Amino acid sequence: MDNHVRGIIELKDYGKVEIKLRSIMDRKRISIYQMSKLTSLKHSTIKSYYNNCPITRVDLDVLSKLCYVLDCKIEDILEYKYPD
Repeated sequence: MDNHVRGIIELKDYGKVEIKLRSIMDRKRISIYQMSKLTSLKHSTIKSYYNNCPITRVDLDVLSKLCYVLDCKIEDILEYKYPD
């Protein structure tokens, strides 16, 4: 493979996906507690998305519920950031 350097895999910066749930919830004045009740999702799940914590696997069911309750599109919640 071309991405190996002397037996070590070269790490590439592919950018990151930012979760923008906080701005939408704050704008609509919905608390984490309220969102948890409206979506039937765990408080800790909402809090992780709200605080843009590192999430290794995005759950499409979670995104669907958030979009439904917030009446928004996925791209309103997730944004791809190119590497610097």
